[in-house]
Amino acid sequence: MRRADRLFQIIQILRRSQRPVTANAMAAELETSQRSVYRDIATLIGQRVPIRGEAGIGYVLEKGFDLPPLMLTAEEIEVVALGADWVAGRGDPALARAARDLIAKIVAAVPERLRPLVLEPASASPPARNLPGHGLDMALLREQIRNGRKVVLTYRDEQGRDTERVIWPVTVGYLDNASIVIAWCELRQDFRSFRTDRVADAEFLDERYPERAATLRARWRKAWNERAMEVGSPRRI
Repeated sequence: MRRADRLFQIIQILRRSQRPVTANAMAAELETSQRSVYRDIATLIGQRVPIRGEAGIGYVLEKGFDLPPLMLTAEEIEVVALGADWVAGRGDPALARAARDLIAKIVAAVPERLRPLVLEPASASPPARNLPGHGLDMALLREQIRNGRKVVLTYRDEQGRDTERVIWPVTVGYLDNASIVIAWCELRQDFRSFRTDRVADAEFLDERYPERAATLRARWRKAWNERAMEVGSPRRI
């Protein structure tokens, strides 16, 4: 790896981590020596990159620093293209449109020599399946999730019976055969998954749920992982 590329990758490693990263960890990822990492850190600091920390403890990149947009490697471009293609084939209409727009923006922004990585990636996402329709406005649902607001669902079970649920939506998931809303259910006092095609009606409330959206999401992840361990499943999130 060229030194210029290594300097860029050090910034990337620090930017994606929320905790101090040791020179040893960076050296292992970059397949170089700790001494080289120390020299590179000193060079970056000399170039006024706001890195703080010290040897043996770790380094962090201070907030407010960013790199010019679209300084992406070939693999990163392919990841974006594959992800956007997957969403374009499986997301609701608003997300699918946004995914296609994203691909068009990347094609227009990257150098011409890199455009085939977007238009004809070396990997292919699985073909899209025809998912059941959505019973609620997914764009409004995502807005409720971002704002931490409650939703009232009229939900139809497998036997066709309707129940009313007040939920605190956490996230939207896409399975092979359906889209689901994962939420805290006030009726069940637990996290539940609701298939969007079984939603008969939805009311989007102004009322916020009594905890931060990030806290609720962390509780869901913890509950998911605990249940996965109980059933012996290796799938953790």
